Amino acid sequence: QVQVVESGGGLVHTGDSLRLSCTVSGLTYMYYSISWFRQAPGTWNREFVAGIHWNGGTKNYGDSVKGRFIISRDNAKNPVYLQMNSLNAEDTAVYYCATSQSTGVSSDYSRYDYWGQGTQVTVSS
Repeated sequence: QVQVVESGGGLVHTGDSLRLSCTVSGLTYMYYSISWFRQAPGTWNREFVAGIHWNGGTKNYGDSVKGRFIISRDNAKNPVYLQMNSLNAEDTAVYYCATSQSTGVSSDYSRYDYWGQGTQVTVSS
């Protein structure tokens, strides 16, 4: 059974930093990627934030976070971290971690098979 668990959300102020963690267990894919999506309050869309391939060699970022967020993983491949810097109110959302069986990193949420429950990030001015 695949489990995806996020942690690290919280309430911060504009300009602060926060690090999210995602741990995936039970995955049997040979090739996969792990990505972060977010859903802002009152919206239906899950926006692609960042993703990393299983070998750590490919990373993609959404346009709104490029230059501010960094996705990484350690040598043991678990957990995957999302370092979020220079946070602003527009970053307020529930952040979800998801995994996809793939040879690349897709920004399409429908390509992802397993999702965590999400962790709330609130940025206050």
